[in-house]
Amino acid sequence: MCGILGLLLHDPSVDAAPDICEGLSLLQHRGQDACGIVTCGPKGRFFQCKANGMVRDVFDEKAISKLIGGMGVGHVRYPTAGSSNHAEAQPFYVNSPYGIVFAHNGNLIDGPSLLQYMDATAHRHINTSSDSELLLNLFANNLQQTGKFRINEDDIFNAIGGLMKQCTGAYACVAMLAGFGIIAFRDPNGIRPVGVASRRSNSGTDYLFASESIVADALGFSEWEDVKPGEAVIITRSGVSRKRVAEHATFAPDIFEFVYFARPDSVLDGISVYRSRMAMGDALAVEVDKVLKERGITVDVVIPVPDTSRVAALNLAQKLNLPYREGFVKNRYVGRTFIMPGQQMRRKNVRRKLNAMALEFSGKNVLLVDDSIVRGTTSKEIIQMAKDVGAKKVIVASCAPPIRYSNVYGIDMPSRTELVASGRTTQEIAEAIGADLVVFQTLPDLIASVRQFNPSIPTFDCSVFTGEYITGGVSEEYLQQLELLRADNVKNKLVTNSREGKGEGSMINGSHDRETMVASSGPTNRADDTVGLHNTWNVS
Repeated sequence: MCGILGLLLHDPSVDAAPDICEGLSLLQHRGQDACGIVTCGPKGRFFQCKANGMVRDVFDEKAISKLIGGMGVGHVRYPTAGSSNHAEAQPFYVNSPYGIVFAHNGNLIDGPSLLQYMDATAHRHINTSSDSELLLNLFANNLQQTGKFRINEDDIFNAIGGLMKQCTGAYACVAMLAGFGIIAFRDPNGIRPVGVASRRSNSGTDYLFASESIVADALGFSEWEDVKPGEAVIITRSGVSRKRVAEHATFAPDIFEFVYFARPDSVLDGISVYRSRMAMGDALAVEVDKVLKERGITVDVVIPVPDTSRVAALNLAQKLNLPYREGFVKNRYVGRTFIMPGQQMRRKNVRRKLNAMALEFSGKNVLLVDDSIVRGTTSKEIIQMAKDVGAKKVIVASCAPPIRYSNVYGIDMPSRTELVASGRTTQEIAEAIGADLVVFQTLPDLIASVRQFNPSIPTFDCSVFTGEYITGGVSEEYLQQLELLRADNVKNKLVTNSREGKGEGSMINGSHDRETMVASSGPTNRADDTVGLHNTWNVS
């Protein structure tokens, strides 16, 4: 999962980097592994700073001052395909044609065939194991086919339309052409979010692309609009052009954005994330009430697992006329455990992140409300913490149904065997995480909780609950390869190798070492090399 951002200021003499940096900090919840900014200055020159780490650590005042120019692209990353090495921090860049910078959120499911095409037909060298670099080079190759000295909006629309015919998967993308403008487009199913907003002043209008509307709100932009499925938006200092460039497909945004990933103060596809979580709490209350009565269990207090589940937990407590208490105190300087790489690190950070207050747990039957149960690592530790401070019984209510299948569209839900609900009944899940009882939201109730705020959306991608993938093309063989790629032990090995400068064993979309699949068309750089643009990070 990643966060993307593009900004074009009407005055090219004003630097865009400070606003981009602030915007990325507002998207930090979408990725904490790496971040980057590339700006475009006088005469179309690009300036880059990117590295592994949080926005606040990579972009100090000195780093921002070196990012010159009135337009730019930013990215925050958590790796879902490829490794965690420095070279895969985005945005990516190619110099030909025209100079293109590119940032992507999502995941392609046809990476190996695209890599074959890049090598054998397009003759473009792919230097990393990131499918984002594949998308960039597909776009660049399609633009190259125009053969023009200078391109126009129609050429860009045609290039993006061609890209959408060539690849399959989820992608929300922001690009920048040197000296031209910024571009955003979204896959035909609209699985991943991106929107556009404007900021007007007496001297002109600034334009923003971002993954979530909160960036527009915080930076003073208004008139937020979601980029439509299969649509491309081109913004230059001369104006805005929009066009649907893909054939019609079922609009199916990922419902997990509303369950967990997006900030509650964002609005995605016309749906308030906050309101949808309130509705999830109301619907879950009905299910919890039914199950508790069947089991003859009473609950003394409702306690949320911070932070995402707070909204739903409060509504649930109100509907059941139960006390709502904040039983866990959160250390806000530890990242989100779900998106932390490595099972061991996630487990270790749960107790660093949360502290249970005995006052709210001791001698009580506690109903813990969480947004979802994924690996079960966090849930198990939290339940044990509650029992350690004296809880009599711990019942867990999940705002999402059991997660039993891999996500192939850009969320790091790795091996099905690592998902605690995979192959287990509800009772077995409770036993695995140490709960006295687990209650899950039903899928129809979850969908209704979100869809009621925008009935024009026909369906949602719920593949992590159903195993049904909206794009098609997801075979069992592909899932097995993806699980090999994303398995925690493999990812940790890749991180270790990149830190040691080995750069071995790189993988793309489930295929081991690229050379065994496709012979590279050019020399392979070390995995930690920075390619193309000078990187100003940590340079005095």
